[in-house]
Amino acid sequence: MEVGGITADVYWIEQLKEGNNSALSYFFDLHYTSLCYFATRLTQDEAEAKDIVAESFVKVWEKRLDFPTATNIKAFLYIRCRNECLNYLRSLQRKTAAQQLYFDQLTLNDDGILHEIIQAEFLNILDEEINLLPHKCRQVFKLLYYEGKRTDEVAQQLDISVKTVRSHKGNAIELLKTAFLKKDISGPLVLALLLYLDRS
Repeated sequence: MEVGGITADVYWIEQLKEGNNSALSYFFDLHYTSLCYFATRLTQDEAEAKDIVAESFVKVWEKRLDFPTATNIKAFLYIRCRNECLNYLRSLQRKTAAQQLYFDQLTLNDDGILHEIIQAEFLNILDEEINLLPHKCRQVFKLLYYEGKRTDEVAQQLDISVKTVRSHKGNAIELLKTAFLKKDISGPLVLALLLYLDRS
């Protein structure tokens, strides 16, 4: 996408430096969901994660003159979220097993954190593609995979046949596969997801 002959990212970086609130909204819309996935994964606390992410965008606004590129903003957001997640975990007197695992990874600068960033980015793309599915396909997909309902339960809830549920599910999976191919998204995470969807 271009705005006045320059890329959107370059345009909004310039607008951010000029103090345009809409520029912050642009970067917020671009990164908020992925950052929430990332911070929630590390903290195991959705409310705390959202606070960390929100504060990170406040810091972007305060430092808006310091970012020459959109990539710098993205890097800053992930680094700050990582550090604040570490501070949060460090402050806990008692940690769950998952929290202890991520605390250890964060303190050791483990490569597992890079995987969490990649996964967060992927989940954001997946969520966007699911929301682009036809209404019935999207409805069936979310009931099956988000709410964990059985095929017969979905059929009963939507007042359709089990065969129709399976048809919508199959269509949704094929549309997601096609979307990933068009976006040239591949890798172990995508492969694992598609295998899971096919077998479920």
